[in-house]
Amino acid sequence: MELIIYQVDAFSEKVFGGNPAAVVPLTGWLEDEILQKIALENNLSETAFYVREEKNIVLRWFTPGTEVDLCGHATLATAHVLFEHEGFEGSEISFFSPRSGILKVKKEGSQLVMDFPLDQIQEIELTEQLKIPFNPKPIQAFKGKTDYILIFENESQIRNLNFDLSRIAELPVRGVIVTAKGNEVDFVSRFFGPQVGVPEDPVTGSAHTSLTPIWSQKLGKEELTAVQVSPRQGKIGCRLLGERVILTGNAVTYLIGRIFI
Repeated sequence: MELIIYQVDAFSEKVFGGNPAAVVPLTGWLEDEILQKIALENNLSETAFYVREEKNIVLRWFTPGTEVDLCGHATLATAHVLFEHEGFEGSEISFFSPRSGILKVKKEGSQLVMDFPLDQIQEIELTEQLKIPFNPKPIQAFKGKTDYILIFENESQIRNLNFDLSRIAELPVRGVIVTAKGNEVDFVSRFFGPQVGVPEDPVTGSAHTSLTPIWSQKLGKEELTAVQVSPRQGKIGCRLLGERVILTGNAVTYLIGRIFI
């Protein structure tokens, strides 16, 4: 069996920036075990697989360790592949995720605009278990459907954060988002997911479905600018729209190749 594979740097205007994702078009679904092995072999934070059906394009995402409910940067990368390499006609793609429902991506000039469901978040007690992995310590905690979100005092703390991945891995979630008010943008963040094989994710689109409502409330505005301040770094435009979050970013192709199974 031979499959085409694309590697795309999402939330970046140039290669070697943003968050790399693999995208593998399929004509029909392979066994989950094979999909997981491909994702592990790729050794990127996410590999997206899609199958074109009559009404929607069905989309699934795998880290090296597991299938996940939602991935923003790999969705952005998949839309980029469809628009730029796979002959998609039109300006809006309707994806269907078995785990997250309908996800729409629109092309507006050089940018891609994603329409995602709002995460269900609630403020929780800031326990010692949440404080221990980090120095300095967070000052507030929230819980979404799959992640903890920890608030810190300022951007410098996020950029220079000391953390213990082994302690983070003990937490019963997909990952941990750390965030603070930004100096030149509305907010900054980082994402740690050792539980799913992603020690630190460069730019995490899905995390911004949790971050956007938090910072929208804190700052009193619905349209926000964000930077995920990992070493590769990436910019995301965020807008709260009812029960949806609009995320905007760029993507660029790094590699096109073939998989032989």
